[in-house]
Amino acid sequence: MVKHISSGSPFETDFAYARAVVDGEMIYVSGTTGYDYQTMEMPDDVAQQCRNTLDTISQALQDAGSSLRDVLRVRYYLTDAGYMGSIGPVLASYFGETRPAATMVIAELIKAEMKIEIEVTARIGAHGS
Repeated sequence: MVKHISSGSPFETDFAYARAVVDGEMIYVSGTTGYDYQTMEMPDDVAQQCRNTLDTISQALQDAGSSLRDVLRVRYYLTDAGYMGSIGPVLASYFGETRPAATMVIAELIKAEMKIEIEVTARIGAHGS
């Protein structure tokens, strides 16, 4: 049975997608940006955007019965390669022990204030196997 998880973002309704989709043990988290979805505010600082993004992803994984420790694959989309130095320590603090397979792409995002977007694939219980 497939389960859809929402973060409450208006983008999910506007663009007809779920924050995450759970299929058995697999969890697919949609591209997530740095908005604080409670206030719909976007910080200017890319490191804070990265933290907000990973906190939103973490909550979606928790809602699916999982955690960041179960992430197997992550894709990062940055609007500027110069941001790598700012987000590196943030990524290390969230994924330093998990060390998922990763890809980083430099791309234009859909709104000018967005500096980073992250999507992950996780498997419930992966950290214990």
